[in-house]
Amino acid sequence: MKKKRIPKKVERLLKVRGLKQEEIEEKDGITDVLASDPKTGKKFLVRVITKSRLKSDSVSIRQVRGMDKALEEKKADKGILIGKDFAASAKNAIKKSGIEHIRLKSLRTFDIFEHELVPRHEILSKEEAEELLKRYRAKPYQLPHIKASDPAVRAIGGKPGDIIKITRTSPTAGYAFYYRYVIK
Repeated sequence: MKKKRIPKKVERLLKVRGLKQEEIEEKDGITDVLASDPKTGKKFLVRVITKSRLKSDSVSIRQVRGMDKALEEKKADKGILIGKDFAASAKNAIKKSGIEHIRLKSLRTFDIFEHELVPRHEILSKEEAEELLKRYRAKPYQLPHIKASDPAVRAIGGKPGDIIKITRTSPTAGYAFYYRYVIK
């Protein structure tokens, strides 16, 4: 029996976000990967769509609705939809549903965090963010900003409103921590 494999780019995405792959299911040009976050225990459904009924081979609104149903069936907390491109109606449906969508082209062929000049980035949980803001007696918007389109923020799945912790090595302090507020 042939072992099911997911594209290397998707494997890299799971690794960068710290998700553990649990099961894979392939059917009619759609690959579903069920993964979990060991830290939070949340379940993720990553769906890779390689075939579409549209001439442009874009992800259709029907496929987005199918993703919504799959999230309910598999009891996943979050969904990531990956496709070659997305039809306009599909993008509108995605905005309403809260599913993260990624174009296959924009997935990196390498892990940017393996480069020596790119420090570790991580999204703070709600509790950690509240504690940080309380400690510094600040509002989130008073922190230095980082755009949601930043390659490191996109790689870890940051969205506007999140607070990112950046850990850099320092010759004097060992490690230095920086915090950024994600903006659009």
